[in-house]
Amino acid sequence: MDRRTFVKNSAITTAGLAILPSGTLFAGATDKVRLGYIGVGARGMSHISEGLLRDDVEIVAICDTQESSLKICREYIAKKGHPAVKEYTGGIDAYKKLLERKDIDAVIIATPWQFHHPQAIDAMLAGKYVGCEVIAGLTIEDHWDIVRTSEKTAMPYMTLENVCYRRDVMAALNMARQNVFGEIVHLEGGYEHNLRNVLFNNGKSYYGGGVEYGPKALSEAQWRTQFNIDRDGDLYPTHGAGPLMNYIDINHGNRFTNMVSFSSKARGLAAYVQELAPGNANAKINYKNGDVTTTMINCANGETILLTHDTHLPRPYSLGFRIDGTKGTWMDVNQSVYIEHQSKKDDEWDPAKEWFEKYDHPLWKKYAKEAEGAGHGGMDWFVFNAFIQAVKQKKQTPIDVYDSMTMSVIAPLSTQSIKEGNKTLEFPDFTGGKWKTSKNNFALNDSGF
Repeated sequence: MDRRTFVKNSAITTAGLAILPSGTLFAGATDKVRLGYIGVGARGMSHISEGLLRDDVEIVAICDTQESSLKICREYIAKKGHPAVKEYTGGIDAYKKLLERKDIDAVIIATPWQFHHPQAIDAMLAGKYVGCEVIAGLTIEDHWDIVRTSEKTAMPYMTLENVCYRRDVMAALNMARQNVFGEIVHLEGGYEHNLRNVLFNNGKSYYGGGVEYGPKALSEAQWRTQFNIDRDGDLYPTHGAGPLMNYIDINHGNRFTNMVSFSSKARGLAAYVQELAPGNANAKINYKNGDVTTTMINCANGETILLTHDTHLPRPYSLGFRIDGTKGTWMDVNQSVYIEHQSKKDDEWDPAKEWFEKYDHPLWKKYAKEAEGAGHGGMDWFVFNAFIQAVKQKKQTPIDVYDSMTMSVIAPLSTQSIKEGNKTLEFPDFTGGKWKTSKNNFALNDSGF
């Protein structure tokens, strides 16, 4: 079964009632999700490609401020044999016209970070499910706004954190849930990825080839680089935090209690520009964001978490995952697992591949073929599918608004901690105490969530 015919043949497992954040009940299921896209640049186009492959998705409208992005999207939709969709453009408020449409069930937001908060708020007020790329907001209050609006409107909000669905991450989750690691005491993760050719380009291609950013550049370099100039902190914590939260049931019987962040000096970006273009003015900028930011988090059940943000230095890609439990350990960087009394040799690593094949998550076992060809090794299919299934069934999203805000708010909290001299800060409880009795429903089986 290929990716296009998957949803045509898949049955809706339940059309029952789902309790949303406000306690309101939603009833009734639908065969097809009518989507609107706000932002169709590089990331938005990835979600467009997923939507076009599905028989249970109708792309109704798209919105972007740049004609170049709309043109690429328009031509791609036509190439795939789909009818043209309604386009909204002309300014940063153009998306509001899209939200007025009654024939849209949900929106995918893939705009620059500074627009996520207002666009998500407006979408929920308009009665739309929200699937939003990271980050949720720039301030702590932005995150509270989203929680309050989701509760008020009973509209779900889901951060589209694809790494929660990465195959090895989910295999490790399966192992954790089967107590293979024993009681988990410490976790590590983060975002360790050389982004220098994302933050600078030549204005002709999306990635690299020059040292431009801002209006002279393309894609993320138009806006993302400025955050590294203006802010010091973990700018992108969700890749690490999202998966780690599931391992220890954060917001579902456990919670983050406090955190502190530290930042190294900032040298990597200026050195990169100087090497490519000696004497260029962009090599003389005072980049505030330290090259390596580390954040330590305490949990209510006694676990500790270390997050690392490292995107300015030459290094191979890694998210640095690590699970330490009373029975064993997984380390992402050296792709190894050690389980006491079960590994091949005492005090020696096993290849993680062997363990992950044994404990492959039921979702991946069932849908690996459908995910072939999707972005980021297939995990883009899983996160998109999870959102669509939730909208179809009128159910809560598997990454709910509380989980979304918890993994995202680390960004402004880390900035505040560093600014206040590495101050330890209390972590907001977005659930209002509901974490004590809430059950973790993320990817419990092969249902598609």
